[in-house]
Amino acid sequence: MPAAGVVVATLRALKMHGGVGRVVAGRPLDPALAAEDVAAVRRGAENLEQQVANVTRHGVPCVVAVNAYPTDTPAELAAVREVALAAGAHDVVAATHYTDGGAGAEALARAVLTALEAPAAFRPLYPDHLPLADKIEVIAREVYGADGVDLAPAAAASLAAITGLGFGAVPVCMAKTHLSLSHDPKRLGRPRGFRLPVREARLYAGAGFVTAIAGDMRLMPGLPSHPAGEQIDVDADGNVVGLY
Repeated sequence: MPAAGVVVATLRALKMHGGVGRVVAGRPLDPALAAEDVAAVRRGAENLEQQVANVTRHGVPCVVAVNAYPTDTPAELAAVREVALAAGAHDVVAATHYTDGGAGAEALARAVLTALEAPAAFRPLYPDHLPLADKIEVIAREVYGADGVDLAPAAAASLAAITGLGFGAVPVCMAKTHLSLSHDPKRLGRPRGFRLPVREARLYAGAGFVTAIAGDMRLMPGLPSHPAGEQIDVDADGNVVGLY
């Protein structure tokens, strides 16, 4: 059972959730995200408030690690600390391990050790016996802040079939965009007043869970019997071989 949780954040991400800048994969960082903007940090920290709550609702203390960049300012870090502590975080620490190595993570490690001494009684989000559709509903409402779930007919039929096969007590793994608490990547911050559409449900009996697919989401394809990674190695001279 976990005794604590760590939520990792960046000021750049919080500014983006606060409506500043535009992130495009493969393109240089929007300069607005590197400029001081305490107001944007506070707006975007609504997302962080929900993430902290998602840890503490499981009965364990939450430490917030702010992965620091050279452009971060003391005023912005102070704003994050204030919001996170008010949301119930046990501690908020600026982590500089990317630039400073292990020494940059020492404060974070000490904060986690301190959190481990706090009272904790881990509890799952839902009991195993809860019907699969109800488990999805709990996740949508409690973790994402949705008003409810809209199950597509195909998803509802799959859940009924999975339950009929004897897998109704397995946990649910949600597949949705990572860019928003909702299913819509354009809904930033802490979305409210939305319902979560679930279009498909798949059983992974070997792994022991059901995946509910929300919105326009693609899953990674399964690997073949002998994936290419099995052929990759490093020879005695340090050369990578088998990479095509």
